[in-house]
Amino acid sequence: MIDILYVEDEPSLALIVTDSLEMNGFSVRHCQEGQTALRSFEKEKPDILLIDVMMPVMDGFTLATHIRERDSKIPIIFLTARVQTDDVVKGFHLGANDYVKKPFRIEELVVRIQSLLKNSPKMQFSQNLMIGDYVLDSLKQTLSYHGEAIKLSYRESELLRSLYENRNQVVPREDIMKTYWSYDKYFSGRSLDVFISRIRKYLNKDARIKITNIRGIGYMLSVD
Repeated sequence: MIDILYVEDEPSLALIVTDSLEMNGFSVRHCQEGQTALRSFEKEKPDILLIDVMMPVMDGFTLATHIRERDSKIPIIFLTARVQTDDVVKGFHLGANDYVKKPFRIEELVVRIQSLLKNSPKMQFSQNLMIGDYVLDSLKQTLSYHGEAIKLSYRESELLRSLYENRNQVVPREDIMKTYWSYDKYFSGRSLDVFISRIRKYLNKDARIKITNIRGIGYMLSVD
């Protein structure tokens, strides 16, 4: 599992992002400021860092400087509302690999993390899932059946992966809506039902796979 060190001083945002990343299959350690994050980094090295820029005690730029003194290769993504050209340039000069503007969509952040870690052995190991006779490649976003592959959208791929990783358990509708459609005010519960129906059609060549609608609660994937 990919280990993320996430540094953010705003508690409510940190909780939402942490929960969403964990629902996407990542392990997340959250720190509220730079000094604590630096100690955490030294104690247990993560696979990638997500760093807010504006923080008390030690800001994100200073933290990144200290990190780069210790490790020149670990990927660093800045998450910040500061998007003036000078700030972006400074971030990259300090060794950042990417710069994500707040507010952001979780799916955008996940794609950027996957892109930076695409050559990681952990990512290569975890990207393929066997779902009955199907193979889901969540990095390439493809679903294959006996060698025949179809291309999925990001949301289709990630939702199918989440349902499978929580197989035989109900995944609440509210959690799905919050994780994948939190910024889309036009996406409704009815829209989600249609979306799930489309995923069922992708999987209809293997009768052992079922996605059950638990009325008013959520969905459960099972493989007999």
